[in-house]
Amino acid sequence: MIALSRNLRHFRLLLAVADTGSLTQSAALANVSQPAVTQAVTKLEKEAGGPLFDRTRQGFFPTPRGEAMSARLRRAFDRLDPALTDIAPRLKLTATWAQLQALVAVHETENFTLAARRLGLAQPTVHRAISHLEKEAGRPLFDRTAFGLVPTRATSALTQAVMLAFTEIDQAESDLADLDGGEAGRVVVGALPLSRSVLLPRALARFRDRRPNHPVRVIDGAYDELLGDLRRGEIDMIIGALRSPPPIGDIRQEPLFDDRLSIIAGPGHPLLDRKGLTAEDLRSWKWVVPRIGAPSRAHFDAFFAETGLPDSIVEAGSILLMRELLTQSDHLGCISSAQAQAELAHGLLHEIDVTTRWPRRPIGLTYRGNWFPTKAQALLLDLLRQGAQDITL
Repeated sequence: MIALSRNLRHFRLLLAVADTGSLTQSAALANVSQPAVTQAVTKLEKEAGGPLFDRTRQGFFPTPRGEAMSARLRRAFDRLDPALTDIAPRLKLTATWAQLQALVAVHETENFTLAARRLGLAQPTVHRAISHLEKEAGRPLFDRTAFGLVPTRATSALTQAVMLAFTEIDQAESDLADLDGGEAGRVVVGALPLSRSVLLPRALARFRDRRPNHPVRVIDGAYDELLGDLRRGEIDMIIGALRSPPPIGDIRQEPLFDDRLSIIAGPGHPLLDRKGLTAEDLRSWKWVVPRIGAPSRAHFDAFFAETGLPDSIVEAGSILLMRELLTQSDHLGCISSAQAQAELAHGLLHEIDVTTRWPRRPIGLTYRGNWFPTKAQALLLDLLRQGAQDITL
């Protein structure tokens, strides 16, 4: 099993050997002894499951395993080092993995005791880690207030960089395991409502046929929450309605198919036999609709722009809740056509005929702009793209 020890100094020595091809030059660059470099490389090779370098008379040359690991480590330090330097250049040399873990935990909890509990450490250990970082930085990383520890802007930027660097190291383990036909790491998907009932289940079933043992985690949530997790590296991709314009410049959006909205009702609803219904006809009914901020809610609000919104509205993104409410009452629902496809096909719900031509909205993938997926992540991406081709609305 691949399990890297997360020693930042050893990682930097490995990259030095990959760059110079020489233990002696690497030792000189890092201001350590040659045996220290040899010991670091040997330890990492044991953890990585095999040789990282071919030893020749001409020098050290990375093996495929070494190239895979070096590529991820470079990406990790490309994230981490600029943020460390912005606070204090010396932190590149002195900050340890344990200290940066403590930084993330304190940033998220704004409390030493809660951070220690999250990490399974004693509170003084976490306090000491933050104090050491602040001493090296020459300034506080958190403002001490009556309400807790409030991170400075530079600390927040560093925390995001640390989390993204941690993600790259996790993915290094996955890349190394793939070389041996093993499994390491996991795929984490942020699922917006539509994807949970249409695109994602089919892709996951096909993914499981190809990678039966690879861990997959699906996180349901609101778009803003998932976007924050995505940018911090806690999830790999978001599947669902795309935003126009994109909310921030460090993400990429990839359209997969276009969706439209549907007005739906339960069996036996009084409006099922009527055609060409208008906003005026529908305004007095009780509704279940997406919450404010969702693209589909904007289209619903636009439909009633001239008449005013209905007075009776339940906000919910769950098709299961909507289905139960519609089948047990005369509520109407406004939802993605793709999301309601299964219920409509099985006769559990029925579409109401309205005069409007709903605007199409793009459904697709959102991921970090400079993300480099592992083989398992890339496989799921391909399966999602293939599955989108089968969706017709």
